[in-house]
Amino acid sequence: MTIRQKILKLVYPFLMKWGSFKGEKRILVKENNAGVSNTFYALSVQLNNNNDLPFSALRGKKVLLVNTASNCGYTGQYAELQKLYEQYQDQLVIIGFPANDFKEQEKGSDEEIAQFCQVNFGVSFPLTKKTTVVKAAAQHPVFRWLSHKEQNGWNDQGPTWNFSKYLVNEQGVLTHFFDPSLSPLSKDVTSAIGNNYHSQ
Repeated sequence: MTIRQKILKLVYPFLMKWGSFKGEKRILVKENNAGVSNTFYALSVQLNNNNDLPFSALRGKKVLLVNTASNCGYTGQYAELQKLYEQYQDQLVIIGFPANDFKEQEKGSDEEIAQFCQVNFGVSFPLTKKTTVVKAAAQHPVFRWLSHKEQNGWNDQGPTWNFSKYLVNEQGVLTHFFDPSLSPLSKDVTSAIGNNYHSQ
């Protein structure tokens, strides 16, 4: 862990408290079943260990997709995501998408990122190869699906910073967007995971 990363880790709790004090949290929720898209299970990702993960293998579980970075004020959320993953492992899959899109806060290689996450935060949930998550020509197909309503059925919101969170339900329907300032362990997130949202 670099000096910068150590400082960011120490600052993280204060950053989250400040965001809570200022009321900085944005949540988008799918309110009804209009425009439901069932194409999520046609997607797949390449993990940082070079294995492919077809999303068709995720049927029946909620999936939380998060764009991550190792040198961000929110990097401490890795520990919270791991705790969430352990708490809901029977019903939730978390997938981290390391990306260098915001102020170049993820410059490491796939191997360096995996080691950093495991050594410093005990991360055992899947991480993809480093990719582009913002709306651009190179945007990863998964984040293109998440941030274009013509593909997911309702949401156009792209990641606003590192650690934006998208929740997909057991039927492959995108149900929530959570801003980076919202802790993965917040009641808003855990309630959404525990909620039985049905798309029929």
